[in-house]
Amino acid sequence: MSLPAHLMDGYNRFRSGRYAAEAERYLKLGEGAQKPKLMIIACCDSRAAPETIFDAGPGEIFVARNVANLVPSYAPDGKHHSTSAAIEFAVLSLGVRDIMVMGHGRCGGVNAVVHGSGPLSKGDFIGKWMSDVEDLVATVREDHDDEKTLAKAVEHASVENSLANLRTFPWLRMKENKGELGLHGAWFDISLGELHIYDEAAHNWNLVT
Repeated sequence: MSLPAHLMDGYNRFRSGRYAAEAERYLKLGEGAQKPKLMIIACCDSRAAPETIFDAGPGEIFVARNVANLVPSYAPDGKHHSTSAAIEFAVLSLGVRDIMVMGHGRCGGVNAVVHGSGPLSKGDFIGKWMSDVEDLVATVREDHDDEKTLAKAVEHASVENSLANLRTFPWLRMKENKGELGLHGAWFDISLGELHIYDEAAHNWNLVT
């Protein structure tokens, strides 16, 4: 089966556009190892691509994406842990200086948990993956009577929880304590194109202006 036409069209535009304009840069990237200074853990959602939001070029950001941009706790149990493996590679092999967990508005995974809809109870994997968010919903709901604002509050709380989980990785926590690694939380509003940053010291979210 051939590739969808829109992919081929996009590739042709890339070859004649961005690649042609940055051919020397791509050549250098292909000849050497990647050296990004930033890792972003983002959602799989097709509307919230970190490289687009931050207008990043090739080789600038090491990106790991999963459903609802979740970071699990450190659990070296011999099972498959793709997000944890990406974090380990970024910190210990690539030596990134900063890690950002970036959530976004109208997250399908979060909304499914908040409103009890979607395939969370039917799939083989998604329900277990989102189980931590279920606990967050119960906690956040105590302070949010308005269902319209509940999902956004859970999206924020999920980023905060993922930052806490990052610190359960001993070698990551050690690097942060030494000032060799910075952790950051962000939330992107898809409709407005706005970025909000989490201030851990003040425990609040601020719009980037």
